[in-house]
Amino acid sequence: MDRNTTLELLHGYTKDKSLRKHAYSVEAAMRYYARKFGEDEEHWGITGLIHDFDYEKHPTEEEHPYVGVKILEERGYPEDTRRAVLGHAPYTGVPRDTLMAKTLFAVDELTGLITAVALVRPSKKLEEVKVSSVKKKMKDKGFARQVKREEIRQGAEELGVDLDEHIGNVLEAMKEIADDLEL
Repeated sequence: MDRNTTLELLHGYTKDKSLRKHAYSVEAAMRYYARKFGEDEEHWGITGLIHDFDYEKHPTEEEHPYVGVKILEERGYPEDTRRAVLGHAPYTGVPRDTLMAKTLFAVDELTGLITAVALVRPSKKLEEVKVSSVKKKMKDKGFARQVKREEIRQGAEELGVDLDEHIGNVLEAMKEIADDLEL
């Protein structure tokens, strides 16, 4: 399980540029939290990078993330990575019983909301995004409708991190790779 092999797998299944950027955002947030919690940054980052790799080809709840997890198992990805990937989708019923799994769930939807907030800025830059603007847009149900606000709140709660702090952490992580995200 290394980043280059994981990138090849991601790019082999995911052609959509925005889905790839989502994977990079989640990877960055996972790495940030791994550093914060004193965990294995590479392991957590790879888990974030690969969590949705099957989504473009298998977007239904019947298939995603099950198809991807089967492929990950066949390729020798560890059990905790596969369980975290399963647990990031609440409809699977797989409990998020590790810190890594809780973190993946907590950052997934939030990265999408932060990206959407950046994209409505005149400069389309993460550097202009503030925690307060993310919270304001979070209250606007018409903005980025596909983002599940309740999962963002639930994720921060499960992680045991104040929502404002959590938004700030994920925003900071994404700023670290702003050039890669073209934001």
